[in-house]
Amino acid sequence: MTTKRTLDLEALLAEDSTFFGDLFPHVVQYQGTLYLEDGLHRAVRTALHQRTAIHARVLVIDG
Repeated sequence: MTTKRTLDLEALLAEDSTFFGDLFPHVVQYQGTLYLEDGLHRAVRTALHQRTAIHARVLVIDG
């Protein structure tokens, strides 16, 4: 589940889409559901390359 409604296609198609930031998407796990908080362009790029897994940083919140 994503937390953003739009995707910047220029960021998705850029040669270096990390913007010198964190290399991993940020995921929050809350009540058993994983939410993609940041890094949607990386997840979409992974899917476009027909890969089924991506490394991410996960924050688990007990609720």
